[in-house]
Amino acid sequence: MGAWKDRLRHRLPRMAVVVHDLAMVWVCWQGLHYLRYALQPTPLDLAPFSSTVAIVLVAQGLVSWRVGLYRGLWRFASVPDLLNIFKASVVGLLAVVAGLFFYSRLDLVSRAALLLYPFVLTVLLGAPRLIFRAWKDHSLQQAVEGAERVLILGAGQAGEALVRDLRRLGRYDPIGFLDDAASLRGTRLQGLPVLGRIAEVARIAKETGAQLLVIAMPSVDATVMRRVIELCEESHLPFRTVPRLTDVLEGRSLPGQLKEVAIEDLLGRQPRSPDWKAIRGWLGGRSVLVTGAGGSIGSELCRQCARHGAKRIALVEIDELALLTTTAELRRDFPGIDCVPVLGDCGDQAVIAHALKLVEPESVFHAAAYKQVPLLQGQLREAVRNNALATHVVAKASREANVGTFVLVSTDKAVDPVNVLGASKRLAEMACQALVDARSTRMVTVRFGNVLDSAGSVVPLFREQIRRGGPVTVTDPDVTRYFMTIPEACLLILQAASIGAQQAVYTLDMGEPVPIRVLAEQMIRLAGKQPGKDVAIEYIGLRPGERLHETLFHADERYSSTIYPEILQAEPRAVMPERVTQALERLWAGVRAYDLEALAHALREAVPEFTPVEDETGNRPATVVVFPGRRAKAR
Repeated sequence: MGAWKDRLRHRLPRMAVVVHDLAMVWVCWQGLHYLRYALQPTPLDLAPFSSTVAIVLVAQGLVSWRVGLYRGLWRFASVPDLLNIFKASVVGLLAVVAGLFFYSRLDLVSRAALLLYPFVLTVLLGAPRLIFRAWKDHSLQQAVEGAERVLILGAGQAGEALVRDLRRLGRYDPIGFLDDAASLRGTRLQGLPVLGRIAEVARIAKETGAQLLVIAMPSVDATVMRRVIELCEESHLPFRTVPRLTDVLEGRSLPGQLKEVAIEDLLGRQPRSPDWKAIRGWLGGRSVLVTGAGGSIGSELCRQCARHGAKRIALVEIDELALLTTTAELRRDFPGIDCVPVLGDCGDQAVIAHALKLVEPESVFHAAAYKQVPLLQGQLREAVRNNALATHVVAKASREANVGTFVLVSTDKAVDPVNVLGASKRLAEMACQALVDARSTRMVTVRFGNVLDSAGSVVPLFREQIRRGGPVTVTDPDVTRYFMTIPEACLLILQAASIGAQQAVYTLDMGEPVPIRVLAEQMIRLAGKQPGKDVAIEYIGLRPGERLHETLFHADERYSSTIYPEILQAEPRAVMPERVTQALERLWAGVRAYDLEALAHALREAVPEFTPVEDETGNRPATVVVFPGRRAKAR
């Protein structure tokens, strides 16, 4: 009984709309014919209801239902709804004419009434909808007493949509727009005035009594965003922004959701437009295995694979809490995906063989690695074992299991290694290269720089230091790093892996290097504080294994473009498989014996380009190659 009442309660508004629309059709048809025949010397006596009227109601009702007129909500009626009403009226007229022609050869049907019918019906159906929406909007505005007064920066489509969302929430009271477009000056959008230019935000916010600023410019570049943030800070008011369209499409944000301005909004990373068709064609309906599935990159790879059509995902992770968390999230957000958690060390041959047997993957993403440069300088054994030897174990097992594609997630520190992390990852690349066989598993390596907000990275460290009141510790005033967001990096990994080469080393365009000092200053400002005044910046010197600038390209590797401009393919430096195998055996012996001296010697022999940063001289030849299509910037 309760379920029946619920269904009836939900259907009553739709039924009321149908009754209203049919009544308007009756008024339109009868009214036009009454006016037409009322002008005659002897007016025709029109029956209020007849077989002709019945045909009109049935024909127009069916057409309105077919074009979706009863699916829309009056509360959100807009111009597209009016266009749909006009479409229904025109198509309905054709259906009415056809029906009446077969019924009565259009006897007593006014041709003038037929011509006016779609226009009059559009007004009769559209006007009540717009009036209802205006009334609801007015009611909401009356109900927001005490709501936060919001000034919106940006009078484009995002700003217009934001006004609707803010009014719907009821907690905010939009009071106007600011926009630099001269054509918008003095106009009104959604009933709100465009009050001036964005540069006038401090003055206009004070004059209007604004309590919150919202930046509704999701597509502007980082330079413009930084300038807008500076202007917002001058107003001394809190400010928020709207999510980017890519974040909404990927499910990371909701439309109309206000969020804090994040550091990635200010770093110059423009949204990419991946080839979704290629990624889904490569992943769709397939099984994949991800090592390091609980880490920043590994967990996002799992999400992206699930989002783009993978049917089964094996998650290999040594951290039980990270594995539990990622598995639970995937099962919650993607209930149709078969998630298979495997707790264990991917460097253990039995563990990886078991995982491969469980899901029989077409693709393996090897994201498990140690990444902390200063720590690994004193942990040579674990760096070699986990970053290099475990990679060889997973890659070899993948080849023996006839996996279609093995993808190694590498780093820019492997290009010209000066620390243990870089050398161990370079050896991992060489180990994969040595396993290449034209008739077996594709071996793909993808290199990129730092990712924002990954565990243990500089962004969460700075955030915590700012929360404690400082100081924010920066190694050197001139140090720079390349940055990319985690979702962007993972999308480009999938994009690169989908290209199809049997063996490839891909390098991602990381944009321009970011001075860490500037990053620290921007994060302090985003927290509502002033660098050097509220929060100090302290320079502590380069840590073991660190250098001022990272390199993305090596002079001994030739780079060619791919079909995607943000991805380059490197021609790998030549390696001899026999020598790589021998080096790995010596390193295994050093790992088993925990012989650090033997490990250091074997690593230097295996990776001849490895020159520890403390051994560098000022005369070392440069190995930096600028990403094609972008100008080199002087260091």
